[in-house]
Amino acid sequence: MDTQGIGRRIAYWRGRRRLTQADFGTLMGRSRRWVQDIEGGHRQADPRLSVLEQAAQVLKVRLETLLSDEAMRSDRPCVDAAELAEIRATLYRHDILTGSCASAGPPELATLRRNIAYGWTAFQASNYSPLGRVLPPLLVGANQAAAHSTGAARDEAFVLLALTYQLAAAAATKFEDGDLAWHASDRAVVAAERSGDPVARAGAARHLSDALFHRGRGQEAVALATDTAADLEGDLRARGEEGLSVLGMLYLKATMAAAHREDHRAVPGLLHEAESVAQRLGGDRNALWTAFGPTNVRIHRVSAMVRLHEGRAAVAEAERIGRSALDALPRERRALHRVDAARGLLQSGRRPEAVSALLEAEEEAAEEVRCRAKSRKLVEELTLLGAGSAEGRLRGLAARCGLPA
Repeated sequence: MDTQGIGRRIAYWRGRRRLTQADFGTLMGRSRRWVQDIEGGHRQADPRLSVLEQAAQVLKVRLETLLSDEAMRSDRPCVDAAELAEIRATLYRHDILTGSCASAGPPELATLRRNIAYGWTAFQASNYSPLGRVLPPLLVGANQAAAHSTGAARDEAFVLLALTYQLAAAAATKFEDGDLAWHASDRAVVAAERSGDPVARAGAARHLSDALFHRGRGQEAVALATDTAADLEGDLRARGEEGLSVLGMLYLKATMAAAHREDHRAVPGLLHEAESVAQRLGGDRNALWTAFGPTNVRIHRVSAMVRLHEGRAAVAEAERIGRSALDALPRERRALHRVDAARGLLQSGRRPEAVSALLEAEEEAAEEVRCRAKSRKLVEELTLLGAGSAEGRLRGLAARCGLPA
């Protein structure tokens, strides 16, 4: 048996589950030295099948995962069900629900800000696996800060709590956990209201609108985003870059919800509002990890056209976006745009080019193609329809997505 490979995989998944060697040994009924031996691939620790089955159960993975490097081949593996379950369990803890987190002393807000920035930076880099480890303690720390801070620090703590819940909502939306996204974004709105900060309120409403749209409530999503924009517009414009960025994102979320409803009349007007805000902003920015600016408006235009089944128009718009402008956006935005471009190319009957666009997206951020159900469905559709001269490349992509080639 390949004990070195198995040991490497056990060590990897033990780290993903945030277990020390001593913790893992306890759960296995073994010593820490035994864990060191098996992770080191020593012959005397050559495991029996029953031991591997127990290890897989403890680590919450399939037995096949410990026997193959398949799940570890990407530098940035997908968030898995166990990690989403831990985020969900933390969100539903009694002390989190009631805001009564016990603490010897509230976390330093500067430390909390750095940890939130790390989480959002990982998200924008499509580096999702750390979120499964970062978000549970971050949710606890942000709630402790909000519960125990006083005065001006309390308002800031609620702003940071809102940002933490928004990150949880964004991660849940990314991996199609609609219930988790809804509850996290709803909590973000409550925390933002407690802060009294208009930027926090608009940012939280943006994510709640997104959660509504993904739950099939497109009309309500449009109304929430546009009503919040109208209510807070004056305050947001006065807050400069951050205020304008969240204002613009409200209009872009409303655009996507309207496009999902195939509301051809509403989409142009909403995009125009977002474009006006981007022009006032004066260029592409990434305030509060929004990536908002003229280029983000254009890639949302492409995405909206695809959802309105206007593939040719979407492709034409995508071709007008300059490479340098696109490259300046975060990796997650670039990869999503290329997946949308691939959909537009498929709608236009240009299947080999659609495969090329998907391969570019995979090279940009493998998780956006291999991990997301919607992207995998696009690969599956191309596989069923055939891709002509790109057939060989498509089969390779399908295999990497775990789909029958």
